[in-house]
Amino acid sequence: MSSVPETEALQTPLHALHVELGARMVCFANYLLPVQYPQGLVAEHRHTREHVSLFDVSHMGQIRVSGTNAAAALEQVLPINVIDLPLNRQRYALLLAEDGGILDDLMVVHRDEDYLLIVNAACKHADLQWLQSHIENACQLHMLHDMGLVALQGPQAGTVLQQLVPDTGTLAFMQGMPFDFEGARGYITRSGYTGEDGFEIALPASHIENFARWALQQPHVRPAGLGARNTLRLEAGLCLYGCDMDACTTPAQAALGWSIPKIRRSGGQRAGGFMGAEVVLPQIEESAPVGQVRAGLRALERVPVRDGTALHLPDGEAVGIVTSGSLSPSLNYPIAMGYLPKAHTAPGTRIDAMVRGKPVAMEVVPLPFVETRYRKN
Repeated sequence: MSSVPETEALQTPLHALHVELGARMVCFANYLLPVQYPQGLVAEHRHTREHVSLFDVSHMGQIRVSGTNAAAALEQVLPINVIDLPLNRQRYALLLAEDGGILDDLMVVHRDEDYLLIVNAACKHADLQWLQSHIENACQLHMLHDMGLVALQGPQAGTVLQQLVPDTGTLAFMQGMPFDFEGARGYITRSGYTGEDGFEIALPASHIENFARWALQQPHVRPAGLGARNTLRLEAGLCLYGCDMDACTTPAQAALGWSIPKIRRSGGQRAGGFMGAEVVLPQIEESAPVGQVRAGLRALERVPVRDGTALHLPDGEAVGIVTSGSLSPSLNYPIAMGYLPKAHTAPGTRIDAMVRGKPVAMEVVPLPFVETRYRKN
Protein backbone atom coordinates (compact mmCIF):
# COMPACT_ATOMS: atom_id res chain seq x y z
CA MET A 1 0.00 0.00 0.00
CA SER A 2 1.08 3.59 -0.50
CA SER A 3 2.86 5.65 2.15
CA VAL A 4 0.79 8.72 1.23
CA PRO A 5 -1.75 9.53 4.01
CA GLU A 6 -5.36 8.79 3.06
CA THR A 7 -6.22 12.45 3.57
CA GLU A 8 -3.80 13.35 0.76
CA ALA A 9 -4.66 10.45 -1.57
CA LEU A 10 -6.32 11.06 -4.91
CA GLN A 11 -9.86 9.88 -5.56
CA THR A 12 -11.10 8.01 -8.61
CA PRO A 13 -14.30 9.05 -10.39
CA LEU A 14 -16.07 6.18 -8.57
CA HIS A 15 -15.15 7.31 -5.05
CA ALA A 16 -18.69 8.37 -4.08
CA LEU A 17 -20.05 5.01 -5.30
CA HIS A 18 -17.51 3.09 -3.23
CA VAL A 19 -18.49 5.01 -0.10
CA GLU A 20 -22.18 4.46 -0.87
CA LEU A 21 -21.56 0.71 -1.16
CA GLY A 22 -19.76 0.58 2.19
CA ALA A 23 -16.29 -0.22 0.88
CA ARG A 24 -13.27 -0.26 3.16
CA MET A 25 -10.89 2.18 1.55
CA VAL A 26 -7.09 2.14 1.54
CA CYS A 27 -4.38 4.22 -0.08
CA PHE A 28 -2.81 2.37 -3.01
CA ALA A 29 -0.44 3.97 -5.56
CA ASN A 30 -1.43 7.40 -4.19
CA TYR A 31 -5.14 6.70 -4.79
CA LEU A 32 -7.92 5.99 -2.31
CA LEU A 33 -9.35 2.66 -3.47
CA PRO A 34 -11.66 -0.06 -2.13
CA VAL A 35 -9.77 -3.01 -0.67
CA GLN A 36 -13.03 -4.87 -0.06
CA TYR A 37 -16.78 -4.39 0.31
CA PRO A 38 -19.00 -5.65 3.18
CA GLN A 39 -19.27 -9.17 1.70
CA GLY A 40 -15.49 -9.60 2.19
CA LEU A 41 -12.48 -10.59 0.10
CA VAL A 42 -13.14 -14.34 -0.11
CA ALA A 43 -16.77 -13.86 -1.17
CA GLU A 44 -15.69 -11.32 -3.81
CA HIS A 45 -13.00 -13.68 -5.10
CA ARG A 46 -15.36 -16.65 -5.39
CA HIS A 47 -18.13 -14.54 -6.93
CA THR A 48 -15.70 -13.46 -9.66
CA ARG A 49 -14.75 -17.06 -10.38
CA GLU A 50 -18.42 -18.15 -10.49
CA HIS A 51 -20.31 -15.13 -11.81
CA VAL A 52 -19.04 -11.59 -12.59
CA SER A 53 -17.56 -8.70 -10.61
CA LEU A 54 -16.89 -5.03 -11.28
CA PHE A 55 -13.47 -3.60 -10.35
CA ASP A 56 -12.48 0.08 -10.29
CA VAL A 57 -9.12 0.41 -12.06
CA SER A 58 -9.35 4.13 -12.82
CA HIS A 59 -6.07 4.69 -10.99
CA MET A 60 -4.24 3.06 -13.92
CA GLY A 61 -2.59 5.38 -16.43
CA GLN A 62 -3.85 5.78 -19.98
CA ILE A 63 -1.27 7.22 -22.39
CA ARG A 64 -2.17 8.07 -25.98
CA VAL A 65 0.64 7.66 -28.54
CA SER A 66 -0.10 9.09 -31.99
CA GLY A 67 1.58 10.20 -35.22
CA THR A 68 2.61 8.48 -38.44
CA ASN A 69 5.74 7.04 -36.81
CA ALA A 70 4.12 6.01 -33.53
CA ALA A 71 4.47 2.24 -34.07
CA ALA A 72 8.14 2.43 -35.05
CA ALA A 73 8.82 4.78 -32.14
CA LEU A 74 7.20 2.40 -29.66
CA GLU A 75 9.36 -0.46 -30.95
CA GLN A 76 12.42 1.45 -29.74
CA VAL A 77 11.26 1.11 -26.12
CA LEU A 78 8.98 -1.97 -26.17
CA PRO A 79 10.29 -5.44 -27.19
CA ILE A 80 7.13 -6.43 -29.08
CA ASN A 81 5.80 -6.29 -32.64
CA VAL A 82 3.93 -2.98 -32.67
CA ILE A 83 4.25 -2.29 -36.40
CA ASP A 84 2.25 -5.40 -37.36
CA LEU A 85 -0.28 -5.13 -34.51
CA PRO A 86 -3.69 -5.31 -36.24
CA LEU A 87 -6.33 -2.66 -35.68
CA ASN A 88 -8.35 -3.19 -32.49
CA ARG A 89 -5.85 -5.70 -31.09
CA GLN A 90 -3.96 -5.53 -27.81
CA ARG A 91 -0.60 -6.91 -26.67
CA TYR A 92 1.21 -7.21 -23.36
CA ALA A 93 4.57 -5.45 -23.25
CA LEU A 94 7.45 -4.57 -20.94
CA LEU A 95 8.95 -1.10 -20.72
CA LEU A 96 12.69 -1.71 -20.33
CA ALA A 97 15.68 0.27 -19.14
CA GLU A 98 19.09 0.27 -20.84
CA ASP A 99 20.30 -2.54 -18.55
CA GLY A 100 17.26 -4.71 -19.32
CA GLY A 101 15.49 -3.97 -16.05
CA ILE A 102 11.68 -3.81 -16.16
CA LEU A 103 10.44 -0.24 -15.62
CA ASP A 104 6.79 -1.26 -15.98
CA ASP A 105 4.51 -3.80 -17.63
CA LEU A 106 1.62 -2.55 -19.72
CA MET A 107 -0.94 -3.17 -22.44
CA VAL A 108 -0.69 -1.67 -25.94
CA VAL A 109 -3.93 -1.26 -27.91
CA HIS A 110 -3.99 -0.31 -31.59
CA ARG A 111 -6.99 1.97 -32.08
CA ASP A 112 -8.20 3.87 -35.15
CA GLU A 113 -5.82 6.83 -34.96
CA ASP A 114 -3.47 6.01 -32.10
CA TYR A 115 -1.99 3.46 -29.73
CA LEU A 116 -3.32 3.39 -26.18
CA LEU A 117 -0.95 2.32 -23.40
CA ILE A 118 -2.52 1.11 -20.15
CA VAL A 119 0.21 1.45 -17.50
CA ASN A 120 0.47 0.83 -13.77
CA ALA A 121 -0.70 3.63 -11.51
CA ALA A 122 2.47 3.92 -9.45
CA CYS A 123 4.59 4.11 -12.61
CA LYS A 124 2.46 6.22 -14.93
CA HIS A 125 4.16 9.59 -14.47
CA ALA A 126 7.65 8.08 -14.65
CA ASP A 127 6.58 6.07 -17.71
CA LEU A 128 5.41 9.20 -19.50
CA GLN A 129 8.66 11.01 -18.69
CA TRP A 130 10.68 8.01 -19.92
CA LEU A 131 8.75 7.88 -23.17
CA GLN A 132 9.07 11.64 -23.64
CA SER A 133 12.82 11.52 -23.13
CA HIS A 134 13.31 8.70 -25.66
CA ILE A 135 10.67 8.91 -28.41
CA GLU A 136 8.83 12.22 -28.15
CA ASN A 137 10.67 13.53 -31.22
CA ALA A 138 9.06 10.73 -33.28
CA CYS A 139 5.45 10.79 -32.02
CA GLN A 140 2.96 12.62 -29.82
CA LEU A 141 2.42 11.51 -26.22
CA HIS A 142 -0.53 12.52 -24.01
CA MET A 143 -1.61 11.29 -20.59
CA LEU A 144 -5.41 10.96 -20.69
CA HIS A 145 -6.19 12.45 -17.28
CA ASP A 146 -9.90 12.73 -18.04
CA MET A 147 -10.50 9.00 -18.56
CA GLY A 148 -11.80 6.37 -16.16
CA LEU A 149 -11.37 2.59 -16.35
CA VAL A 150 -13.32 -0.33 -14.91
CA ALA A 151 -12.96 -4.10 -15.32
CA LEU A 152 -15.92 -6.48 -15.64
CA GLN A 153 -14.52 -9.93 -14.84
CA GLY A 154 -15.94 -13.42 -14.58
CA PRO A 155 -17.57 -16.17 -16.68
CA GLN A 156 -20.80 -14.17 -17.04
CA ALA A 157 -19.08 -10.92 -18.09
CA GLY A 158 -19.81 -11.49 -21.77
CA THR A 159 -23.52 -12.08 -21.19
CA VAL A 160 -23.76 -8.90 -19.11
CA LEU A 161 -21.88 -6.59 -21.47
CA GLN A 162 -23.67 -7.83 -24.59
CA GLN A 163 -26.89 -6.40 -23.19
CA LEU A 164 -25.41 -2.93 -23.56
CA VAL A 165 -22.94 -3.45 -26.43
CA PRO A 166 -24.07 -6.46 -28.48
CA ASP A 167 -20.97 -6.44 -30.72
CA THR A 168 -18.74 -7.35 -27.78
CA GLY A 169 -19.95 -10.91 -28.33
CA THR A 170 -17.65 -11.08 -31.37
CA LEU A 171 -14.51 -10.17 -29.39
CA ALA A 172 -11.91 -12.75 -28.39
CA PHE A 173 -9.17 -12.36 -25.79
CA MET A 174 -6.94 -9.32 -26.44
CA GLN A 175 -9.31 -7.83 -29.01
CA GLY A 176 -11.04 -4.48 -28.61
CA MET A 177 -13.57 -2.08 -30.08
CA PRO A 178 -14.82 1.50 -29.65
CA PHE A 179 -18.34 2.04 -28.31
CA ASP A 180 -20.69 4.81 -27.26
CA PHE A 181 -22.33 5.24 -23.87
CA GLU A 182 -24.72 8.08 -23.08
CA GLY A 183 -23.17 10.25 -25.77
CA ALA A 184 -19.56 9.58 -24.76
CA ARG A 185 -16.99 7.65 -26.79
CA GLY A 186 -15.26 4.80 -24.99
CA TYR A 187 -13.16 1.73 -25.74
CA ILE A 188 -13.54 -1.90 -24.64
CA THR A 189 -10.93 -4.67 -24.61
CA ARG A 190 -11.58 -8.31 -23.81
CA SER A 191 -8.87 -8.76 -21.22
CA GLY A 192 -8.22 -8.41 -17.52
CA TYR A 193 -6.12 -9.34 -14.53
CA THR A 194 -8.07 -12.21 -12.94
CA GLY A 195 -7.50 -15.18 -15.24
CA GLU A 196 -11.21 -15.16 -16.05
CA ASP A 197 -12.99 -14.01 -19.19
CA GLY A 198 -13.74 -10.32 -18.91
CA PHE A 199 -13.44 -6.80 -20.23
CA GLU A 200 -11.75 -3.51 -19.43
CA ILE A 201 -13.92 -0.51 -20.24
CA ALA A 202 -12.44 2.98 -20.71
CA LEU A 203 -14.80 5.96 -20.65
CA PRO A 204 -14.50 9.67 -19.84
CA ALA A 205 -14.42 10.21 -16.09
CA SER A 206 -17.69 12.12 -16.42
CA HIS A 207 -19.46 8.93 -17.58
CA ILE A 208 -17.69 6.06 -15.80
CA GLU A 209 -19.88 6.23 -12.67
CA ASN A 210 -23.08 5.90 -14.69
CA PHE A 211 -21.59 2.88 -16.46
CA ALA A 212 -20.62 1.32 -13.14
CA ARG A 213 -24.11 1.89 -11.75
CA TRP A 214 -25.64 0.32 -14.86
CA ALA A 215 -23.36 -2.73 -14.49
CA LEU A 216 -24.15 -3.19 -10.80
CA GLN A 217 -27.87 -3.19 -11.57
CA GLN A 218 -27.46 -6.29 -13.75
CA PRO A 219 -28.15 -9.73 -12.27
CA HIS A 220 -25.14 -11.44 -10.65
CA VAL A 221 -22.83 -8.37 -10.91
CA ARG A 222 -21.22 -7.35 -7.61
CA PRO A 223 -18.39 -4.94 -6.78
CA ALA A 224 -14.95 -6.31 -5.88
CA GLY A 225 -11.89 -4.58 -4.45
CA LEU A 226 -8.11 -4.70 -4.46
CA GLY A 227 -7.96 -7.69 -2.12
CA ALA A 228 -9.84 -10.02 -4.46
CA ARG A 229 -8.04 -8.58 -7.47
CA ASN A 230 -4.75 -9.57 -5.84
CA THR A 231 -5.73 -13.15 -4.92
CA LEU A 232 -7.29 -13.70 -8.36
CA ARG A 233 -4.18 -12.54 -10.23
CA LEU A 234 -1.93 -14.60 -7.96
CA GLU A 235 -3.93 -17.75 -8.69
CA ALA A 236 -3.54 -16.91 -12.40
CA GLY A 237 0.25 -16.63 -11.94
CA LEU A 238 0.30 -12.98 -13.04
CA CYS A 239 2.99 -10.56 -11.87
CA LEU A 240 2.31 -7.48 -9.77
CA TYR A 241 4.75 -4.72 -10.64
CA GLY A 242 6.75 -3.62 -7.63
CA CYS A 243 6.40 -7.05 -6.00
CA ASP A 244 7.13 -9.77 -8.55
CA MET A 245 9.28 -7.61 -10.81
CA ASP A 246 10.90 -4.19 -10.85
CA ALA A 247 13.78 -2.24 -12.39
CA CYS A 248 16.24 -4.80 -10.97
CA THR A 249 14.49 -7.69 -12.73
CA THR A 250 14.94 -8.69 -16.38
CA PRO A 251 12.26 -10.43 -18.50
CA ALA A 252 14.04 -13.80 -18.32
CA GLN A 253 14.29 -13.59 -14.53
CA ALA A 254 10.58 -12.74 -14.28
CA ALA A 255 9.72 -15.71 -16.57
CA LEU A 256 8.28 -13.24 -19.07
CA GLY A 257 10.50 -14.08 -22.03
CA TRP A 258 7.37 -15.33 -23.84
CA SER A 259 6.28 -11.68 -24.21
CA ILE A 260 9.15 -11.00 -26.66
CA PRO A 261 8.15 -12.41 -30.08
CA LYS A 262 10.44 -14.10 -32.59
CA ILE A 263 10.45 -11.07 -34.86
CA ARG A 264 12.32 -9.07 -32.17
CA ARG A 265 14.71 -11.89 -31.19
CA SER A 266 18.05 -12.77 -32.76
CA GLY A 267 17.51 -13.75 -36.38
CA GLY A 268 14.10 -12.11 -36.51
CA GLN A 269 13.03 -9.58 -39.14
CA ARG A 270 13.39 -6.69 -36.66
CA ALA A 271 15.71 -8.30 -34.16
CA GLY A 272 16.77 -6.14 -31.23
CA GLY A 273 16.59 -2.42 -31.68
CA PHE A 274 14.79 -1.96 -28.37
CA MET A 275 16.06 -0.61 -25.08
CA GLY A 276 18.02 -3.25 -23.16
CA ALA A 277 18.18 -5.75 -26.04
CA GLU A 278 21.89 -6.45 -25.52
CA VAL A 279 21.13 -7.80 -22.04
CA VAL A 280 17.66 -9.22 -22.55
CA LEU A 281 18.06 -11.28 -25.73
CA PRO A 282 21.06 -13.40 -24.59
CA GLN A 283 19.20 -14.21 -21.38
CA ILE A 284 15.93 -15.35 -22.98
CA GLU A 285 17.89 -17.24 -25.64
CA GLU A 286 19.86 -18.94 -22.82
CA SER A 287 23.30 -17.84 -23.95
CA ALA A 288 23.76 -15.71 -20.81
CA PRO A 289 23.07 -16.58 -17.15
CA VAL A 290 19.99 -15.20 -15.42
CA GLY A 291 20.62 -15.99 -11.75
CA GLN A 292 17.31 -16.28 -9.92
CA VAL A 293 14.00 -16.75 -11.72
CA ARG A 294 10.34 -16.47 -10.75
CA ALA A 295 8.63 -19.73 -9.78
CA GLY A 296 5.31 -20.93 -8.38
CA LEU A 297 5.19 -22.49 -4.91
CA ARG A 298 2.56 -24.46 -3.02
CA ALA A 299 2.71 -24.76 0.76
CA LEU A 300 2.41 -28.35 2.01
CA GLU A 301 1.12 -27.06 5.33
CA ARG A 302 -1.85 -24.78 5.94
CA VAL A 303 0.35 -21.82 6.87
CA PRO A 304 0.07 -18.65 4.72
CA VAL A 305 3.43 -17.58 3.32
CA ARG A 306 3.50 -13.83 2.77
CA ASP A 307 5.52 -11.44 0.61
CA GLY A 308 9.10 -11.03 1.81
CA THR A 309 9.38 -14.49 3.38
CA ALA A 310 12.85 -16.04 2.97
CA LEU A 311 13.15 -19.30 1.03
CA HIS A 312 15.65 -21.98 2.07
CA LEU A 313 16.75 -25.38 0.83
CA PRO A 314 15.79 -28.24 3.16
CA ASP A 315 19.42 -28.28 4.37
CA GLY A 316 18.99 -24.72 5.61
CA GLU A 317 20.76 -22.69 2.91
CA ALA A 318 18.96 -19.41 2.06
CA VAL A 319 18.33 -19.29 -1.69
CA GLY A 320 15.46 -16.90 -2.43
CA ILE A 321 12.46 -14.86 -1.37
CA VAL A 322 8.68 -14.84 -1.74
CA THR A 323 7.37 -11.88 -3.73
CA SER A 324 3.63 -12.66 -3.60
CA GLY A 325 1.86 -15.05 -1.26
CA SER A 326 -1.64 -15.76 0.03
CA LEU A 327 -4.11 -18.45 1.00
CA SER A 328 -5.82 -19.36 -2.28
CA PRO A 329 -9.62 -19.02 -1.93
CA SER A 330 -10.14 -21.29 -4.96
CA LEU A 331 -7.72 -24.05 -3.92
CA ASN A 332 -8.00 -23.64 -0.15
CA TYR A 333 -4.27 -23.92 0.47
CA PRO A 334 -1.42 -21.37 0.57
CA ILE A 335 0.28 -20.42 -2.71
CA ALA A 336 3.13 -18.07 -3.53
CA MET A 337 5.46 -16.82 -6.22
CA GLY A 338 9.08 -16.14 -5.50
CA TYR A 339 12.62 -16.07 -6.85
CA LEU A 340 14.90 -19.09 -6.74
CA PRO A 341 18.12 -20.16 -8.49
CA LYS A 342 17.14 -21.73 -11.81
CA ALA A 343 18.60 -25.07 -10.69
CA HIS A 344 15.91 -25.24 -7.97
CA THR A 345 12.83 -24.40 -10.07
CA ALA A 346 11.89 -27.84 -11.44
CA PRO A 347 8.33 -28.87 -10.45
CA GLY A 348 8.36 -30.97 -7.32
CA THR A 349 11.48 -29.35 -5.83
CA ARG A 350 11.17 -29.05 -2.05
CA ILE A 351 11.75 -25.61 -0.53
CA ASP A 352 11.30 -24.30 3.02
CA ALA A 353 9.72 -20.92 3.69
CA MET A 354 10.90 -19.42 6.97
CA VAL A 355 7.73 -18.17 8.70
CA ARG A 356 8.41 -16.57 12.09
CA GLY A 357 11.65 -18.51 12.31
CA LYS A 358 10.12 -21.91 11.53
CA PRO A 359 10.36 -23.79 8.21
CA VAL A 360 7.12 -24.32 6.28
CA ALA A 361 7.45 -27.04 3.66
CA MET A 362 6.68 -25.95 0.09
CA GLU A 363 7.13 -27.41 -3.37
CA VAL A 364 7.69 -25.81 -6.74
CA VAL A 365 4.64 -26.11 -9.00
CA PRO A 366 3.87 -24.95 -12.56
CA LEU A 367 2.09 -21.64 -13.14
CA PRO A 368 -0.74 -20.76 -13.23
CA PHE A 369 -2.11 -22.24 -10.02
CA VAL A 370 -5.66 -22.01 -11.40
CA GLU A 371 -6.18 -22.55 -15.13
CA THR A 372 -7.09 -19.35 -16.97
CA ARG A 373 -10.42 -19.15 -18.80
CA TYR A 374 -9.87 -16.42 -21.38
CA ARG A 375 -12.10 -16.54 -24.44
CA LYS A 376 -9.60 -17.46 -27.15
CA ASN A 377 -12.05 -17.65 -30.09
